[in-house]
Amino acid sequence: MRDSLKSLPALNAAQDSLIHITIPVGMLQCNCSIIGDPLTREALVVDPGDEVTRILELLGRRRLTVKAIVSTHAHIDHVGGLSKLHQYTGAPVLMHRDDLPLYQAMDMQASFLGVLPPDVTEIDQLLKEGDVLRWGSLEAQVIHTPGHTPGSVSLYLPHDAGKISLTDKGVNRSEASQKAPFEKTDSEKNEIRVPQLLAGDTLFAGSIGRTDLWGGSMEEIMDSLRGKLMHLPDATIVHPGHGPMTTIGRERETNPFLRAE
Repeated sequence: MRDSLKSLPALNAAQDSLIHITIPVGMLQCNCSIIGDPLTREALVVDPGDEVTRILELLGRRRLTVKAIVSTHAHIDHVGGLSKLHQYTGAPVLMHRDDLPLYQAMDMQASFLGVLPPDVTEIDQLLKEGDVLRWGSLEAQVIHTPGHTPGSVSLYLPHDAGKISLTDKGVNRSEASQKAPFEKTDSEKNEIRVPQLLAGDTLFAGSIGRTDLWGGSMEEIMDSLRGKLMHLPDATIVHPGHGPMTTIGRERETNPFLRAE
């Protein structure tokens, strides 16, 4: 294992907006996220499960340099492109220690799905609860959310880090701006300051991650959800590992696994 990556230094420059590109990739349509600082052009890539050529094209189109590659958990559909993306960008790969056995069992995971196993790579930094990742003027807080897998993590971007959300097909407005006109001036866009959560497969719109696979635990995932994620602000935009965006407030009120009795 290579030396642990030191925290990436944050810049003091004012943040004009957040580049957030969501790309469903692979046969299971894992949501890969590219989160970039438009001032420094530094980016974090989260869960590059497949289609690395497509990811690289989007990075190049927006002139982004990858500072780190993060895995929310080590299921094959979320880590299939880790090795190739690391090879092309040289960016360090980050994962929680508790998912290393799952990552090292890639042959078994591939056999389960009936596909060829992807190449694996060394992990440069082991994530843990409370770590803060910094790139450009942005930062994300690491929340250990076991249950779907032992080493599942979520990334929380505070309220200053959520202004523009994009897919590779165009602009997606956050839920906080759904009632506003689609076209906004730059100053109006900069007023949208909502926290963001990359939840991996812990929380979905209307559901939660499955716990019947290796290392899964219903008790642990409910502890992660109720004890950690449900303490985040209601306005927090949630980017799940699959499917559409939602908010913490919406899931608190409507998710059948989380509604108060």
